[in-house]
Amino acid sequence: MSKTLFLIFNHEITSLQQEDAKHSLGVEKIVDLPNDLKELWRQVPPDLPEIISYLGPIKSWLKSQASKNDYVLIQGDFGASYIMVNFAFEKGFIPIYSTTSREAVEEYGRDGSVKVVHNFKHQIFRKYGV
Repeated sequence: MSKTLFLIFNHEITSLQQEDAKHSLGVEKIVDLPNDLKELWRQVPPDLPEIISYLGPIKSWLKSQASKNDYVLIQGDFGASYIMVNFAFEKGFIPIYSTTSREAVEEYGRDGSVKVVHNFKHQIFRKYGV
């Protein structure tokens, strides 16, 4: 049975992540959120006291597209991620996230300022809850 990876996160998937998904997870197809839902996910309003109904369109889309044991890469707003991870478990999907190594480079300006540049590199996918 072929496996699909559904993307619910704020970034574009990198080629390294695509390769890892194919090799380590056995994924044959990667499906991104439609643009309107991607924007909804990226812009969770910080002033909403509850976001369950706000996430309804994303839940509906995922439920209509994914099959049991498909992977769902979920990263973003902490509360929204929590809700979507629980939803994935309820529906029999496999929620995962990407782990990264991080390197910080500091550049010191003559005026005493410090500029910090962070470089992130995908390492592995990890299942939520294990």
